[in-house]
Formats: sequence, structure tokens, C-alpha cells
Amino acid sequence: MRIAALIVAAGRGTRAGGGLPKQWRDLAGQTLAARSIAAFAHHPDIARILLVIHPDDHARAATPGVELVHGGAERADSVRAGLEALPADITHVLIHDVARPLVSRTTIDTVIAALRTGAKGAAPGIALSDALWRGEGGQVRATLPRAGLYRAQTPQGFDLAAIRAAHHAHAGPTAADDVEIALAAGLDVVIVPGDERNLKLTVAEDFSRAATYLMGQDMDVRLGNGYDVHRFGPGDHVVLCGVHIAHDRALMGHSDADVGMHALTDALYGALAEGDIGRHFPPSDPQWKGAASEIFLAHAIELARSRGYALGNADVTLICEEPKIGPHALAMAVELGRIMGVEAGRISVKATTSEQLGFTGRKEGIAAIATATLLRSQGRP
Repeated sequence: MRIAALIVAAGRGTRAGGGLPKQWRDLAGQTLAARSIAAFAHHPDIARILLVIHPDDHARAATPGVELVHGGAERADSVRAGLEALPADITHVLIHDVARPLVSRTTIDTVIAALRTGAKGAAPGIALSDALWRGEGGQVRATLPRAGLYRAQTPQGFDLAAIRAAHHAHAGPTAADDVEIALAAGLDVVIVPGDERNLKLTVAEDFSRAATYLMGQDMDVRLGNGYDVHRFGPGDHVVLCGVHIAHDRALMGHSDADVGMHALTDALYGALAEGDIGRHFPPSDPQWKGAASEIFLAHAIELARSRGYALGNADVTLICEEPKIGPHALAMAVELGRIMGVEAGRISVKATTSEQLGFTGRKEGIAAIATATLLRSQGRP
């Protein structure tokens, strides 16, 4: 078996609020899309990952190792586009809703295990335990039997050829999920145990519930700090935390001498026990001479994400007598957030002087210290 994960993320759902489609909203330091992708990216049985997106989201969705496919007007259209994009060497597919970012390794394993037995389809479900009513006008009009009823979840796994043919044959009304399309084509679908934590995030309250689940898990918390210094030399501006500030001198260094970004990059490497910038980008290598420090920071945060960590927060303090940092601090936080793919509210940039003491007090250069917190849920991908 060669299995692909097809994550459906083309919707425009905004009922959850936040001013943007829910798949791009933050949940404890990562977007829903990033969490869903990570669940499959760290699974040894997943050979490929396809993310089906709205065309407007292409830049936001770019993720190393993930193939992007443009979806359609309806969910079934988006799934069909993803199925058509899968290569010939794929034999089975797991179709997952991006709005279920807490899917566990156990749930994925269970669906795959059912497919390995020869099932054409398998999907997680939870048997209903609550009483069911039919209501009208705000009143209960009837009770319904709950025996044999399940709450459907994803990922829903299928033999690729079978589900592709089922989608091609589907001509009815919009289907609730891929199991409905499979059943219409005569495919048998095995029910495997679902997980209460594998909830679908639809409204604002769902985000709060999901955050509570995450906080309730054992967390692997990593803390790192960084320190850097650069001296002044000839020039007409400095670059601090990615922001160009006019000044009568420049900072000297092998790269662009962004002392704040260097300190933060080292803080991230430190949290990962990965040394410092020099280990990954040796100053003896001429290709890094004059390089933008954004390259270093982007590498550090991507290394963290590849190990399942999300940025909890970052705090950068610039130590200098000049230039004035306060007017630029917010722009610096926004720029650092852009590079690391997190909201600016998780980043603090501030400044202090050394009361005219030492090299910073003599205006010979700028120092920076930074702290970064990385979070990863134990027992999850």
C-alpha cells in the first residue's frame, strides 16, 4: 500500500470569526491547516500530502513537502480535484477535513489498519449516546431512536481507484462527506472507533474547546535564549528585526548584522539544542556574506516545525543608546511574525539603554538578547 493524505481546505468558512477562513486561524500557536498537515506529515505510512485550497490562499498555504491543488465550489468538487491530482503509484487515500486539527495518530492508524484488511473504505465514528429529538417552533415534536447512529469523523480512508470512480459517478445533490458518495456507489465502509478530541471546529466556541484539549495534554516546553552584539561602522542605516532605520552609522557583520534577528534565531536554535547560527551558516562560508538575516530565522523556525514544535512566544530586547527603537517596535514585531508565520501578538520587541555604561553606553554598537518558547503536545505528532 502507498497512502496519500488529501486534506480539504478550500472552504471560506468564517462562522468561527477571526476575520479570515478558519483554516488559517491560530490555535495555540499554529494554524488549523498547519496542525492538520503535521498530523499526517509525521506519520510513517503517509507517502504524500495534498492540500486542496482556494486559489486566493496559494501564498498562505505554501508548505514544504505539501502539494497544493485548487479546489472547487463544493466540497465534492474539491475532493475530486485532489483525487485526480494523485499520482499512479498511490493505492489508497485518507480524506481529511482541515477543520479537524486534533486528529490523533491512533485514529489515523486505525483507519489504515482497516484498509490493510482489504476494506474498500473505512471511517471513524462515535456511537450516539444522547437522546435524540425532532423539534419544530422551539418545541420537541418527537423522539428518535439512537440505536445504530454514529457521529461521522475524518480521515475517511478508501481504495483510491474505488473512491475516484465513486466521485466520477456522483451526480446527486451535495454530499455531506465521502462516505455518502462511497455508499451511493455501492462501496462498503467499515466503521472504526472515533475520538472525542477529533472535533470539527466550526464556531468560535469550538476553538476554545480545542485549546482546552491541547492544554490538557502533557506539553513538551522548550525555552531558549540568544545574545548577539554588532559594532557600528560607516553607513547611513541599520537593520533591526528586519526593519530599516535611517542612522548616521551602520552595524558591521558578516551578514546584514541584524543583531535583534540574530539573537532571536539563536534563541530558537538553543531551544532545539541546535547550537547557534554559526553551526548552520558558518561565517567562513562566503555565500552568507551580506545575507539577509531573514534566511537564518526562517531556517530556525522551520526546523522547529519539522520536529512538531510551535512558537509559544518570543521576546527581543535591543540594548542601545541610539537609534530610538520605540517608534519601530510594532513594525519589528510584525516583520518577525511574517517571517516566522505567527501572529505579531506572540512577539515582543522592546529596547533599553545601559545608562551610558559599557560599549553600548559609549555608542560603539548594539547588543540584543532574546528568549523563545517552543511548544509541542506530547503523544501527538
